[in-house]
Amino acid sequence: MTDAAIPRFTGDASPYAGGDPYADHRTADFPFTHLVDLADRRLGAGVIAANDEFFAERENLLKPGPAVFDPEHFGHKGKIMDGWETRRRRGVSAAEPHPTPDDHDWALVRLGAPGVIRGIVLDTAHFRGNYPQAVSVEGASLPGSPSPEDLLAPDVKWTTLVPRTPVGGHAANGFAVDAEQRFTHLRINQHPDGGIARLRVYGEVAPDPAWLTALGTFDLAALENGGQVEDASDRFYSPATNTIQPGRSRKMDDGWETRRRRDRGNDWIRYRLAAQSEIRAVEIDTAYLKGNSAGWAALSVRDGEDGDWSEVLPRTRLQPDTNHRFVLDGPVRATRVRIDIFPDGGISRLRLYGSLTDEGAAGLAARHRELGG
Repeated sequence: MTDAAIPRFTGDASPYAGGDPYADHRTADFPFTHLVDLADRRLGAGVIAANDEFFAERENLLKPGPAVFDPEHFGHKGKIMDGWETRRRRGVSAAEPHPTPDDHDWALVRLGAPGVIRGIVLDTAHFRGNYPQAVSVEGASLPGSPSPEDLLAPDVKWTTLVPRTPVGGHAANGFAVDAEQRFTHLRINQHPDGGIARLRVYGEVAPDPAWLTALGTFDLAALENGGQVEDASDRFYSPATNTIQPGRSRKMDDGWETRRRRDRGNDWIRYRLAAQSEIRAVEIDTAYLKGNSAGWAALSVRDGEDGDWSEVLPRTRLQPDTNHRFVLDGPVRATRVRIDIFPDGGISRLRLYGSLTDEGAAGLAARHRELGG
């Protein structure tokens, strides 16, 4: 289902007239973009198949950052676009030159982390007169690593997340999703043909409790394991969610950096763990933050929705561009964690190593069943 209150864009955009190609890009502040992008390549997402990618390859859909437009970039097949673009569909004969109402192109997307989807953005940036007339999106949940043939089998259940809806050219087309289910794959349909620059799938990771139980000790805050950022004091230069992305940071803006404080306060991030857990070790990484890393950091925990915070790592000096490791005196039970940095600056990653409690594992398993896992 979709939310009618979200702005809708239809129709062509004006032809490119020079200058900044995003100057007339149509977009809006969507209410779900603070959530994790489940189709992030860093989490392992991929576009695993498409019925047509004649003009521009399907993999472009998941590229990080906005689509790039070069008005002089042409190849043997025509204008090279930074997105997924199919050829123009035709009818069956001169008497019937137009495609039928059911004709459409499709792409299969494996989510990087299975989860509950709250919103989808299909951005047609730079596709001004060659965007699809309408789009639709379906979701499925399959175990393991299914092939495209497995996903296209007739017995696979696909749930409509975005019904067939007209969209606009050179616009961020956003859709709220109301389906309290866990999905692993999407089918993106464009009717009847055209181009889409970027796909973003916002939601909440719903990890497989059997996998986490088998791991035993794992990173309790990691996005891929169900951790999430609840709030942060500042997101000026980069999002706090970067701190729980997979792998080490590869550049400065791949971490979390705040603006320079001119008061006597400090900055912080509050996290929700995958479930109630026992934390035994902590990593605070300041990779690539050299003249702007946090000066000091402290870590506090809370078990439950409210209550007092307990400090488990006192205010500790941080070094620039360094991974700091701390073994706690004993296991610390928590559902939420807060890192305070002093006075400002940034960190690139936070890792919290431990395991689920019996109560946490039971709650995660129950939630998995509720979502159809």
